[in-house]
Amino acid sequence: MRTTAMTPLGKPGQPIADCSFPGASSVSHFILSLSSERRMASYTIRNYGQALRDFCLWAQKESGFDGDFSRLSRRLMRDFIVEKQHTHARTTLHNHLAALRSFYRYLLRKGIVESSPLTGLRSPKLLHKLPRFLTEQQTLKLLKAPAKLQAAEHISEWTRIRDEALLECLYGAGLRVSELCGMDYDNVNFTNGLIRVLGKGNKERIVPIGAVALAAIVKLRNVTPRCLHTNAPVFTTDESAAHRLYPRAVQLLLKRYLDAAGLPQDLTPHKLRHTCATHMLNHEADLRIIQEQLGHASLSTTQIYTHVSLARLKSVHARAHPRA
Repeated sequence: MRTTAMTPLGKPGQPIADCSFPGASSVSHFILSLSSERRMASYTIRNYGQALRDFCLWAQKESGFDGDFSRLSRRLMRDFIVEKQHTHARTTLHNHLAALRSFYRYLLRKGIVESSPLTGLRSPKLLHKLPRFLTEQQTLKLLKAPAKLQAAEHISEWTRIRDEALLECLYGAGLRVSELCGMDYDNVNFTNGLIRVLGKGNKERIVPIGAVALAAIVKLRNVTPRCLHTNAPVFTTDESAAHRLYPRAVQLLLKRYLDAAGLPQDLTPHKLRHTCATHMLNHEADLRIIQEQLGHASLSTTQIYTHVSLARLKSVHARAHPRA
């Protein structure tokens, strides 16, 4: 399976975007270590780099920070948290602090600092929202949307076949969009209906894909001439199969099909992952099985779907029970 190289503070495959801020040298070495040693996902690395750059520029403005991380105080960190609570979403601030904590652990290991100014500082408590998902009826409408657009002559037959396979894989296997875009034909076990995907932290897992999604991939392979090579990408930008489909393109495709199906366009590919998990739970799948399917490191991450199922149960109870 192919991976995308990540360069410090830039987008995947691009040179360093900006090294003009104080402390850029230390940050760049840290970012490289995330890629080479910890093998983090490229977009996580990019987000860490941007978060650290933003913090360094803020510290320069607030306290004259010159790149010496050993001189940053606990009070300055507390001021950063307080100020950014008013300008950033809690999840964004949480991610900024995660980047800073990880960075200071790196500085401690390297002996660049003797202590971390973040020690003892709590991150703002995250509000746990229930994940949004489609009902089974809505999902069926979405899966039929490519055929609807082809019938209206808005897309070609090859595009319909590719996009039907794409939607079936996102929903049928509960894949992350990065996992979907990284799929090659040699990752698919056509005999057993399994796929090998590269998830967060470059961790491989093998998951069942479902008979309908598997048939859709076979159909796509049969109409794509360059797919004779087993290491060819499954999802490509066009019929020539020269370029792998990228996550942003998948997001835009989904919006188009949501519109065609009359569904809210703010739903993301990740919501189809939520939909897969919720539907499995509603059909009595074991929580551990769903955890393995989605590739969650912790069962606590998967348990949020039990809240979704309970919320649905309460809603049904409220409508159906005479004493509700």
